[in-house]
Amino acid sequence: MGSPVRVLAEATPDTRDRYVDLLRVASLAAVVLGHWMMAAVTPDGVGNLLAVVPALQPLTWLLQVMPVFFFVGGFAHALSYRSLLRKRPEGSTDSVYAAFLRARLQRLLRPTMVFVLVWGMAALLIQLLGGGGGLTGVTLRLVTQPLWFIGIYLAMVAFTPPLLRLHERYGWGAFAGLAGAAAAVDVLRFAAGVPYVEFLNFAFVWLAVHQLGFLRADGRLGAGPALSALRRPALLAGGGLITAVALVAAGPYPLSMVGMPGEKVSNMAPPTLALLCHGLWLVGAVELLRAPAARLLARPRAWRTVVAANGVAMTAFLWHLTAMLGVYGAMLALDVPLPGPATAAWWAQTPLRLAAAAALTAVLVAAFRTFERPAPTAPVQGHGPLAALGATLTLLGVLGLSMVGFAGLLEGRTALLIAIPVSAPAAVAMTLCGWLLVERAGRGRGVR
Repeated sequence: MGSPVRVLAEATPDTRDRYVDLLRVASLAAVVLGHWMMAAVTPDGVGNLLAVVPALQPLTWLLQVMPVFFFVGGFAHALSYRSLLRKRPEGSTDSVYAAFLRARLQRLLRPTMVFVLVWGMAALLIQLLGGGGGLTGVTLRLVTQPLWFIGIYLAMVAFTPPLLRLHERYGWGAFAGLAGAAAAVDVLRFAAGVPYVEFLNFAFVWLAVHQLGFLRADGRLGAGPALSALRRPALLAGGGLITAVALVAAGPYPLSMVGMPGEKVSNMAPPTLALLCHGLWLVGAVELLRAPAARLLARPRAWRTVVAANGVAMTAFLWHLTAMLGVYGAMLALDVPLPGPATAAWWAQTPLRLAAAAALTAVLVAAFRTFERPAPTAPVQGHGPLAALGATLTLLGVLGLSMVGFAGLLEGRTALLIAIPVSAPAAVAMTLCGWLLVERAGRGRGVR
């Protein structure tokens, strides 16, 4: 018998869209590499390389690839939900919503909950022993920040059924409606000065990108003969890029497509119309690469690499900041010099730091990868309202934890989540309770 990865790779049906799996892995890898590269750590704290060297900010137009991941998510969610609908017993009125949530969230939430619980216990122990200052305190604040992505992804899964119905009825019109709503929010925000309206774009911008995944699932991004199949992705990429450049040049939008410390306006938090246009050009660009990538993935070795990476991608994403900050902590403990960010010595040291962070991430993946393994298939029916409540609690808990971090546990440190103060213990409790509700609701009533 071969290795599990080889067996899984060889069992892949010919109908599977392997390019989607490559995009999922590549987008997460780009985010990890971007975080490692942007960290400018000194004995005094953690800064951002893009703030030190603003000339590097155009690189974010290549490295800010989260829209690609959410686009791929829309594609996968459409196929998954439709598959569950087909498996529902004829004449049954039970909801498949709970089973869909459980099926899509298991590989996301199981490793996330392990990450949250391990770091929560470590943070409590550190602070009980009187630690939590210096780089340790910064680490306790920063390691949870990537959880915002988990929260947004949770919302996309939760909204898939109603938005998929809108897509099936209106097609491109459903996407246009979400994009138009995102544009209207920015008009109200920047032209009319309406307070707090900008937070609506956490939904409108990311769900619009997600909606493009539905269009891809129906073959509406590049269907037809070779030349016509390229026309729509080319228009999407060109139109998105030109519009994004125009918005940044003429409007209040910053150049960077990631958040920058101290900036008055961020394209990311909350998302802006400029970020949506950036997502359009990225989606169009990756669709233009679809054919050559498919030829590459037809090679057994290349496909096995993608299969292996997909099996640990979420675990690596969750722990990559832990690894990076661990490397810097070890350097400080061993009195290894930390050159000034962006100096010649700093750039010369960068390959070694990246290699060390990758090695430590691999160790953490080996320790926690078992929690990312697929669980047994859920039934196709379940308790929809209970699942919706669980998803909401998990969403709020994960987003709250991404904002408050684990620093200041004993002092009761809080952060504002939709104008409500949230502490780390409260966020962990909401996340855990929500996850358990999704699990319970998705198990159905013993239907096989």
